[in-house]
Amino acid sequence: MQILSPVAPPRTPQEPPKSGARRVSDAMRDQAPASAPKAMEEVEIDARLTMSEREILKAKDFQQMTAEELALARKALRRLALPQDRVPVRRTKSASTGRIDPRRTMRQSMRAGGQMIRLAMKEPRLEHPPVVALLDISGSMATYSRLFLHFLHALGETRRVSAFTFGTRLTNITRALRHRDPDDALAECGTMARDWSGGTRIGASLERFNRDWSRRVLSGNPLVLLVTDGLERDEGDLLAKEADRLQRSCRRLVWLNPLLGYEGFEAKARGIKALLPHVDEFRSSHSLGAIEDLCAALAARPTRARMIRPAAREHAA
Repeated sequence: MQILSPVAPPRTPQEPPKSGARRVSDAMRDQAPASAPKAMEEVEIDARLTMSEREILKAKDFQQMTAEELALARKALRRLALPQDRVPVRRTKSASTGRIDPRRTMRQSMRAGGQMIRLAMKEPRLEHPPVVALLDISGSMATYSRLFLHFLHALGETRRVSAFTFGTRLTNITRALRHRDPDDALAECGTMARDWSGGTRIGASLERFNRDWSRRVLSGNPLVLLVTDGLERDEGDLLAKEADRLQRSCRRLVWLNPLLGYEGFEAKARGIKALLPHVDEFRSSHSLGAIEDLCAALAARPTRARMIRPAAREHAA
């Protein structure tokens, strides 16, 4: 009876795929020998007045993309041309012209036995400014912030990037984002931030950042990217107060709001009204085209409280 009775096989928990396994399998599939091409009819297609697939993907909202389109968007975010913005820092480097470097001049003079030598010169060193990102991971922002993490992972290859997520609490994901493999980095970010797709407390999160982390990560006059829709649930003047403190502590505060991509957007929400007077630039982050515009704007000179809509990208420069 036991032999004849149907017995379901025991269920064993599947191991999570290793990082890069999907890309390896795709590469092996591409190397497989292709079958002989079949004879097909030649069809003429009039491509006038049509938009390419790349342009459609570039303008499409992240929230409206399919799973396949989201995978293409992640790859495009990693290939974005990063800005070559460099700013002078306090440290200097040797140069043929510039200011006199007395320390190096004296060292060279001592090596020559105190004889008169040519004066050594120095000039300010140019470096990429650090970037600090504050990402809203509430229910309405989870998709946008998850894709923006791919951009931050690529940005961290050329400069110092500090990243924080906030919903109902503030979480430092900087160390998780330093993994070489982007799949490992985003998986650990999701594990550390336990309030994904939850509520939103922007004012309280900014207050904790200013109190606990501002002196640690805002050194070097960094650029701060605030990624949120501004839909604050808490009442009071806490959000405006902390946003003003954050803006005065950094070189440039850029607010990225995906709601700005909608034509009928108006700054009527309480949180948006509180944040807008304290940012240097207000941009959209709802599509690949908006993030490409952000890359070009990072190298531009800072402005004050300028609202950049995606429809006017050619006039934003």
